[in-house]
Amino acid sequence: MEGGAYGAGKAGGAFDPYTLVRQPHTILRVVSWVFSIVVFGSIVNEGYLNSSEEEEEFCIYNRNPNACSYGVTVGVLAFLTCLLYLALDVYFPQISSVKDRKKAVLSDIGVSAFWAFFWFVGFCFLANQWQVSKLQDNPLNEGTDAARAAIAFSFFSIFTWSLTAALAVRRLKELTFQEDYNTLFPASAQP
Repeated sequence: MEGGAYGAGKAGGAFDPYTLVRQPHTILRVVSWVFSIVVFGSIVNEGYLNSSEEEEEFCIYNRNPNACSYGVTVGVLAFLTCLLYLALDVYFPQISSVKDRKKAVLSDIGVSAFWAFFWFVGFCFLANQWQVSKLQDNPLNEGTDAARAAIAFSFFSIFTWSLTAALAVRRLKELTFQEDYNTLFPASAQP
């Protein structure tokens, strides 16, 4: 068994990018980051159409500006959240306090569950608005691939964020077990 609470025995060690890149939660976070780029990029790039009869652009999702705004907002905020938690993943091995590690992991659980929920809402909202869109609003099918891509990657994001939350729960259990083990067996905690 490794010494320290989920790597706390190695706190203060040299940064190892190879180990960071191989961790499942880091991989999922990068995948979630890419998915958020696809969602907001698709909507910003091709989610708005303009008609020859109208001066202003309208959202491809049933002319509902809230659908496009929601997709872009959730995508951009998830993008920033991924960057923040990637930075935390880089910094996590340097945290030596078990309490601070628990706080970091608990925030990861909460934030990941929060984003899984918001991606579920976004998927349902975008899919519903896409389903009720009228053919006469977009007779040339402009931007339909981008609209479908935003819906699909919203759906995929539900699973990546849910898996990230599940991995964070596993990290919390390992952290708690290691803390309890070190409390019960202080002499055998360090190999």
